[in-house]
Amino acid sequence: MKDRINGMLAEVAQAELTSPEAVEAFRVAYLGRKGKIKDLMAAFKEVPGDQKRELGPMLNTLKQAVEQKVQDAQQATVVRPQASGEDATRPSGGVPLGTHHPLQVVRREIVDIFQNMGFAVAEGPEIEDDWHVFSGLNFPPEHPARDMQDTFFVERDPDILLRTHTSSVQVREMEHRDPPMRLIMPGRVFRNEAISARAHCMFHQIEGLYIDKGVSFADLKQTLLHFARCFFGPDTDIRLRPSYFPFTEPSAEVDVYWGLKTEVDKRITKGTGWLEILGCGMVDPNVLKASGIDPEVYSGFAFGMGIERITMLRYQIGDLRHFFENDRRFLDQFAGER
Repeated sequence: MKDRINGMLAEVAQAELTSPEAVEAFRVAYLGRKGKIKDLMAAFKEVPGDQKRELGPMLNTLKQAVEQKVQDAQQATVVRPQASGEDATRPSGGVPLGTHHPLQVVRREIVDIFQNMGFAVAEGPEIEDDWHVFSGLNFPPEHPARDMQDTFFVERDPDILLRTHTSSVQVREMEHRDPPMRLIMPGRVFRNEAISARAHCMFHQIEGLYIDKGVSFADLKQTLLHFARCFFGPDTDIRLRPSYFPFTEPSAEVDVYWGLKTEVDKRITKGTGWLEILGCGMVDPNVLKASGIDPEVYSGFAFGMGIERITMLRYQIGDLRHFFENDRRFLDQFAGER
């Protein structure tokens, strides 16, 4: 059998395959179902065990030599059409360049501002459990956000759901990190809402969390003022209005002064000149305690904003649905954005 293998190796090396037909005949002769390699494989089964260690590698070498010979010959004998004039199937003009989606443009800018302030980026799963979305954030059992009208549950399991806010990432980070921590959490969230010009069942958020010793509400206000002036302009003013969130105490809504220069300004600010952009507050001690952080030692603040809302303000977009329809006429307007 050793002599047969060596003889075939010599035949393979000397074979001249100058046409596609010759290549195919060679392939069938050696690699076909009734080819020479199959015959050798069958004969190899009858070889005494003490000879298989030597003949096995030789048989593999032969098979690889045949396969490489066929591959090289196929590439060498492929029939290529001769170029003759213009290619009628080629698209006319240049290849159009893609554009950055406005939501990604704004998200990137917001993240860059907070990263320059020392915030690291953290992400988490979109399919979550009740603890990380609600219970770990001090939501009482009777809170309306737990109702089916606001939340998408997975396979009717009341403990598994699509996250309704990226605050769930805050809980995960607090469980696995030791203070101090300064994090920003961008991501996609889901709520069971009717789709309209001002609402959607899917949207994007960016939330922030800062926990350390001695963190105060003044730190929160200065952080958000710096962000607003970096994003909206150096003369931007903000105001904080008392509000309520289960996971922060005290809590506030943050407005920026948009102005009343045009009729559009008056309409979107309802004649006040002020426009709400985000919610914030000091992390509730119960939330710190639930994640294993001592509220007697550490304090912190959290904030969250919708990327769609910020983007609509920047580009004066009046219908939220444009972001998700993938309409090229809409996206081409942002070709110059980076």
